[in-house]
This record gives sequence, structure tokens and C-alpha cells, in this order.
Amino acid sequence: MLVKIYPENPNSKEIDRVANILKDGGIIIYPTDTVYAIGCDALNVRAVERICRIKNINPQKANLSIICYDLSNLSQYVKVSNLHFKLMKKNLPGPFTFILPTNSNLPKIYKNRKTVGIRVPDNNIIREIVRVLGNPVLTTSVRDEDEILEYTTDPELIAEKYKNEVDLIIDGGYGGIEASTIIDCSNEIPVIIREGKGKLII
Repeated sequence: MLVKIYPENPNSKEIDRVANILKDGGIIIYPTDTVYAIGCDALNVRAVERICRIKNINPQKANLSIICYDLSNLSQYVKVSNLHFKLMKKNLPGPFTFILPTNSNLPKIYKNRKTVGIRVPDNNIIREIVRVLGNPVLTTSVRDEDEILEYTTDPELIAEKYKNEVDLIIDGGYGGIEASTIIDCSNEIPVIIREGKGKLII
């Protein structure tokens, strides 16, 4: 099912509908400030496992990331130092993934990796969904088999490919082709491990 939601002013009824699908363990595809992504309620282990099957990744080995509405509840999910918090505050919302050590509140599926990526995208659609859901959303990019274009940008093409694997696809306009910049904050000194769309402000 493909649903049109406008990023400038997301329709609250549609946002509620998407949040309810996530609460029921559903999987959605949605736009971010970088590329389109597949997600579910990050605290629903069965839904997380289902995404790992769709993407053919091993949750014990994969680098998992979650989307938060803002940084206010960050300490519920990760251990974050004052230095790293200030860095994140300067750069978020934005096209970044910050890798931080997990804490005891995340389900066991995350703990084998000991770290999790944190995203607060500059995109009203997914942030509103996260706010209404009340939990973070697990996020993983929609990749393309095309050797030239790594990410599919057209939501209708994404819908054609994934319509039988996910519960809802959000058309929020064309997606980008550049992924987020990844900063590893699992040690004291932050390290950029992938240059992406975001230019880090120190």
C-alpha cells in the first residue's frame, strides 16, 4: 500500500495510521533526509527480525540504527558522554548516524553488537511518526541492485519492488542518492567512518 504524505505538513491522520501499523509489529518504507529506508518499531524484536530477513542480514552481526524524534530520551537507549552529546546537538536533526554504546533498555537483539547507530533525520514525516509511536524506529536503507545507482529514489519503483514484503510505503517525494555520514562515538574521540551527505560541525 502506497500512501502520499507531504514532508512540509504531514497529515496527522496518516501519521496516526502509520504509527498504529508500527505498534502492531508492521514494517514500513519511508523517506529520510538522505535515502528511503525500511523501518519498524525498534523495540519490537519480531519486527526487527523480519526486517533482517527481508534485507538478508544477520542481526547478531549487522550494524543496526534507530531513529529518535530528538535527543531528549537518548540516555534510555545509549551511553553518551557530554562531549558526544554536544557534538550531536550541533549536527542534529541532520544527515548523520552517530554510533554509540547500547545500554540495558534496548532489546537483546541489539546487545550482541554492543553499539547502535542513532539518527535524528531532518525530515518531518519520519520524526512525526516516531513522536506519535513513542518508541524509536529501526532504520536500514533501501538499496538497489543497480550498479550505478546504489539507492532507489522513486517511491513508486520502491513500492513495486517491496509491496509484498512490507505493510505500508510512504511516498514523501523523490529520495536522495547519498547516505548519512557515520561518526563512531563508541570511544572517547569521535571518528568519521563514512563520509556521506552530512558535513560535520565540530
